[in-house]
Amino acid sequence: MTEAVIPNGCPSGEVAENGYFKKGCNPLAQTGRSKLQNQRASLNQQIIKQMRMRAGAENLLKATSNNKVRDMVLLELSYVNANLQRLMEQLEGLNSSVEVYQNVHGSVSIPLIPLGLKETKDVDFTGPFKDFILEHYSEDGASYQDEIDDLMDLRKQACRTPSRNDAGVELLSNYFSQLSLLESRFYSPNRQMGIFFTWYDSFTGVPVCQQNMSLEKASVLFNIGALYTQIGTRSDRQTRTGLEEAITAFQRSSGVLHHLKETFTHTPSYDMSPAMLSMLIKMMLAQVQECLFEKLALPGIRNEFFNLIRMAQEAAKVGEVYDQVHQSMIQMPIKDNVPFFWSTMAQVKTQHYRSLAHYFISTALLDHQINPSDDEDKQEKALSQLYDAMPDGRSPLDILRQKDERRHIGKAHLKRAIIGQEEALRIQGLCRHLRKLDMLNNILQASHKRSLSKFEQYDNEDEFTDYMDAPDIICESKGQNETIARIQKLDGCGVFVVQGPLSVFSAKQRWTAPRTVRLKLEDRDLGFTLKGDAPVQIQSLDPLCYAADGLKEGDYLVAVGDTDCKWMGVSDVMKLLKDVDEEGIDIKVVSMMDSSSQPMPAKSATYSGGLPKTYSMICLAFDDDDKNPKGRKVTKKMSFLSWGVKNKHKSASTLSLPTADYSGALPIHKPCPTFPSSYNDSALY
Repeated sequence: MTEAVIPNGCPSGEVAENGYFKKGCNPLAQTGRSKLQNQRASLNQQIIKQMRMRAGAENLLKATSNNKVRDMVLLELSYVNANLQRLMEQLEGLNSSVEVYQNVHGSVSIPLIPLGLKETKDVDFTGPFKDFILEHYSEDGASYQDEIDDLMDLRKQACRTPSRNDAGVELLSNYFSQLSLLESRFYSPNRQMGIFFTWYDSFTGVPVCQQNMSLEKASVLFNIGALYTQIGTRSDRQTRTGLEEAITAFQRSSGVLHHLKETFTHTPSYDMSPAMLSMLIKMMLAQVQECLFEKLALPGIRNEFFNLIRMAQEAAKVGEVYDQVHQSMIQMPIKDNVPFFWSTMAQVKTQHYRSLAHYFISTALLDHQINPSDDEDKQEKALSQLYDAMPDGRSPLDILRQKDERRHIGKAHLKRAIIGQEEALRIQGLCRHLRKLDMLNNILQASHKRSLSKFEQYDNEDEFTDYMDAPDIICESKGQNETIARIQKLDGCGVFVVQGPLSVFSAKQRWTAPRTVRLKLEDRDLGFTLKGDAPVQIQSLDPLCYAADGLKEGDYLVAVGDTDCKWMGVSDVMKLLKDVDEEGIDIKVVSMMDSSSQPMPAKSATYSGGLPKTYSMICLAFDDDDKNPKGRKVTKKMSFLSWGVKNKHKSASTLSLPTADYSGALPIHKPCPTFPSSYNDSALY
């Protein structure tokens, strides 16, 4: 890994010319993962171009009454819609390219599913921050150019090219912590900064653009969770250390996504909606459960009765959690946004691990008989805890003691294992991306052949008894599968530490311009006392002493001479003042302004795709046609996917591109494929 800062990504012995990258970021690395991310960024740009073309065509369709023009517009709309569908399928293909993220040595493991990073546009903080510093803090914004540049570099490197390791997570976490500090330092409740953050949906590529810092924080959190999934998938699952690393990574990913779901409940991007995040959390925990099973099976599965019973219940647990994930994925509207590869993979793993559970039970019953030295009570208890109800009402002890009963039930489990494995192979063949995963196909085929071989071993042509249906296996796991909420926080005041303590110099408190006061001693008396931590305050002014003429009670002392005192306590400031000569010394003080005199919050514009739409108070949703406050209503929830449907509802915090109802005029009588009709639709929840 690189050191903290390496110019141009060059080795330390080479000379760097321009630029640098921080530890946890290597924008020059040409990996399969970086190529996929570049393709994702290119697709996002093509999607936004097509959506703008569609918006223009729909506006023209609404404005014209010329039939010839309308026919041309409808033809253009069908072409644009086809392009959007093609681009969406390409984006789905990127989300299905899981083999790029897998460990190159883990060639005998079933692939795990990672999350791709959300893409964003660069943000220029320079102008708005300089203006705010001058207006709010009465300081020259140009003196903070280095801090602004550092912040912009941190954002670019953290959000675009984080390394797939702990250093990359730390870089993203550092930027996330900076955002909270920036919000306190610069984002006043009485004004908008005019900084627009643009992020693309990781599943659909639809852009969302807002001034709200919450979108930026939520998107960075999503990328932290996504980066943890990529760390988990690259872990070497053929070693105990690698499996533990994967388990921890997926648990942390689920913890970050859970924190995102609970903290930011109104994000306009659908990939961060509560329903989608709930599904993603389930998927991460299912992959944790799968890694826990692999950890138990890593030393080898001993052909021993109690060990086989335990492995069967562990495998059944993996199958159960993947079934829950699959049920979440097929619910609307998640089904229209999740890649088909993901839902089929969850279905394949459900069948595979349930079949493994039945295979282990059949092996335990067919390969083992009770010996005089065996503990019958312990085996009876283990078997009784395996089912909700015993097969055909038989007692566990009768099954264990009677060879025919063991054989009868064991073959029933084996038959169900074979049926499940054949179903897994069938489902795999339905998805073209799954068919490309040779390792998955090899594992499924090997499991199927192993079950068939055992069935042939115990098959008896003279046995015409109808096989019973094997009952479901009660799943149980002794591994600890839970989310780990680990959000790193930055201590201190962040990049703009030179502005002083955040508890004092924040956007919530307005300040006068710094005043210069000539301080002269009068009989070795300053005429005031100091109190508080950094920065110190003026108190106990002596009205009869003219040494401190011009000071006010409660003023904050920010400089003594040329020395900045914002971070100095009383003792340090007194050391600077004790050597004041007869000529005196200049000090700078600021006064806190009365917050009650501040103006009312200003109205702000929310943009999507660079097009202004609505002006309203942030987070208040209402119908623009109804100006009466009493008649103001919250917008009705609309479908995220509304291709060709007229959207009459508007939101104060988002923009819905104008659409027209032309579905009835389409010459082709096929249902249009769905695609988001707005850049930023807050009516998703």
